[in-house]
Amino acid sequence: MRAAPLVALLLAAAVHAQTVKVEDPWVRGTVAQQKATGAFMRLTAPEPMRLVAAESPVAGVVEIHEMAMDNNVMRMRAIANLPLPANRPVELKPGGYHVMLMDLKQPLAGGQNVPITLVFENAAGQQVKQSVTAVVKALGAAAGTAHGAHSHGHQHGAGHEGHGGHKH
Repeated sequence: MRAAPLVALLLAAAVHAQTVKVEDPWVRGTVAQQKATGAFMRLTAPEPMRLVAAESPVAGVVEIHEMAMDNNVMRMRAIANLPLPANRPVELKPGGYHVMLMDLKQPLAGGQNVPITLVFENAAGQQVKQSVTAVVKALGAAAGTAHGAHSHGHQHGAGHEGHGGHKH
């Protein structure tokens, strides 16, 4: 049967595509009219990879963003991808890199779980999708008060206020 070698090759490729270690995924809670928020986590790739996309059913648009100084003004902008060096953690955190969830379909309250699919690409151009569950931390939650199976306490600082009408 000719399909057997092809199946074996596909299985070998799937096994070779290693997963990225995702730690402490969380999303900042929102208020009623807020249409955007950020998702944060720590990513450690087993080999040089890039975060190239993200998806979530709670948002109409999901982008990878960075906060950077531009003429002494902190600005947020979408980036095409986020390089992940092998075995070195990359922090997605308030005031830095993050996954931006826009056109939210409903407010996100503390304690909710938000499914996010991260899309990684390795040096060979192979894309791997990885599902993550991020816990929503209520606005104003003190560091260490929102613990979940997939989350540790972090407080989100300034940076996404006023992006309720964020348009692209």
